Amino acid sequence: MVVVAPLSSWPWENLGSLKCLLYGPLLANGFYSLYQDGNILQNWCLHILLLSLLRMGIHVAWSSYSNMLFLTRNRRIIQQGVDFKQIDMEWEWDNFLILQSLMASMMVYLFPWLGNLPLWKTKGLITILILHVGIAEPLFYVFHRFFHTHYLFTHYHSLHHSSPVPQSFTAGNATFLEHLAWSLVIGAPILGTSLLGYGSTIMIFCYVLVFDFLRCLGLSNVEIVPHRLFEAVPILRYLLYTPTYHTLHRTEKETNFCLFMPLFDAIGNTVHKNSWELHKEMSSKAGKNGKVPDFVFLAHVVDITSSMHAPFVSRFFASRPFVTKLSLIPLWPITFIVMLVMWGRSKPFLYSFYNLRDWLHQTWVVPRFGFQYFLPFAREGINNHIEEAILRADKLGVKVISLAALNKNEALNGGGTLFVEKHPNLRVRVVHGNTLTAAVILNEIPKDAKEVFLTGATSKLGRAIALYLCRRKVRVLMLTLATERFEKIQKEAPTECQSYLVQVTKYQAARNCKTWIVGKWITPREQSWAPSGTHFHQFVVPPILAFRRDCTYGDLAAMQLPNDVQGLGYCEYTMSRGVVHACHAGGVVHHLEGWTHHEVGALDVDRIDLVWEAALKHGLKPVSSK
Repeated sequence: MVVVAPLSSWPWENLGSLKCLLYGPLLANGFYSLYQDGNILQNWCLHILLLSLLRMGIHVAWSSYSNMLFLTRNRRIIQQGVDFKQIDMEWEWDNFLILQSLMASMMVYLFPWLGNLPLWKTKGLITILILHVGIAEPLFYVFHRFFHTHYLFTHYHSLHHSSPVPQSFTAGNATFLEHLAWSLVIGAPILGTSLLGYGSTIMIFCYVLVFDFLRCLGLSNVEIVPHRLFEAVPILRYLLYTPTYHTLHRTEKETNFCLFMPLFDAIGNTVHKNSWELHKEMSSKAGKNGKVPDFVFLAHVVDITSSMHAPFVSRFFASRPFVTKLSLIPLWPITFIVMLVMWGRSKPFLYSFYNLRDWLHQTWVVPRFGFQYFLPFAREGINNHIEEAILRADKLGVKVISLAALNKNEALNGGGTLFVEKHPNLRVRVVHGNTLTAAVILNEIPKDAKEVFLTGATSKLGRAIALYLCRRKVRVLMLTLATERFEKIQKEAPTECQSYLVQVTKYQAARNCKTWIVGKWITPREQSWAPSGTHFHQFVVPPILAFRRDCTYGDLAAMQLPNDVQGLGYCEYTMSRGVVHACHAGGVVHHLEGWTHHEVGALDVDRIDLVWEAALKHGLKPVSSK
């Protein structure tokens, strides 16, 4: 039995998302008072709720900024990704907002006059600043050092330090006892100013919001304070801490204890000796290229709704497989406006990264949505974006760049052939990853299958799948109206296997076949021709609708990344954690194997088994056997 230290867990820990109901009495009282009095300026319940929402917004905004890698990659202090473990650990980060809202309510009940503060008093801002320096800063410093003693650190404060990469949400990742202490720190100047007769509603809002802003600044892991500011006015380095300064406390725990003012570390002789030098170094790196990735996956946005499934929108949402939620609908207009802005963007942007065996793997995103790939007038512009990304990767020294589904569309650029032929001296290897995609699909098909129905049969993948299966003496019903293309594929098969490739022109031909491989989007009506018990394998983007309840539907071809992946904290579209599309995994294998050829255009059927074995050798796993 595990014994939990007193006051280390939260009283509402078992409520989950229902903890929001704790705001219920405040909301009810606020609206009732508004109905009774009609005076919103004196409605302290609604003020507390509004303040909580604004504080939440500050933390979310800082998290979004920290994860906008296309803006912050060269300013990051700890060059490590936020992984799933940290995200899950910080899931209940907002507990302290509930606690402080309840404490504020209790204070108003104990001191009713706090609910009748004036809207504004100029002296209040000056007073609370003095009390912050004289009370909050030293109080936090003492409490913080106290929490670093052995017993308190082990049972209470170690949770806060367990987040390897500081983020704004890390501020809330602490025990109940800690936040009781921090609530005293933030509450003392407010109560003191009010008792002196200088309290006001705006003063409370300003102080609390600035307090949270500076707290998030220190935990942002992004250095934005210019070192030239401290060189111009040296005393400022003792009046305002920096993200670098606070990060040193997290890595070397016996230094830099202050709240916002290093002055108190100087008084307590706990300033880290490298604080200013490291800050200057980090600040000077801004605008310079960071570490060059070894591998790049060039992705694209599927649709407007799924574009919200990004770490810089919500890392919590991005850490779960994408599903369309009603809560996303209000954000649709904003996302649409962003889409219009992105339309004019000329360069792919850095989306996320992870480390695999000391190699940096990055995901770049072409700023285009899925439907745009099917607009004839947009094709040239999209190819220019992809070409820009390939040339940029080549210039940086990237070893392999892998193209996501629509970025290697045959009609768009011949599966990447366009770029390799246009730039024959590329050092970066361009990979469409379809060989591993084919291998994943083929290894999902039952070994005893005698017949399959294949749509998208004359595509790159369809061709390779058909040729591979006919060699296994599996009859392949290839749905296509293009007789010439079918005959060309049939002639590629060994003579003794050509009879296993059969051209069909209607879905009715597959009414007795229970293994469908879908490479072209099919409607519910077309699915209705499949017999009961059919399994739909698929390599079509977007995936087909799961219309038939008497049939089963496979996911898009994907593989689980090796167990030694570090810093991965987002799900790739609808994939589970740690699972990536097969074309992404194919690029990873190409890089891990050190292959020096481009993988573009038509698939080499003879390499399917080779690539599959290489993937398994490097620790990638079929999703079905995770």
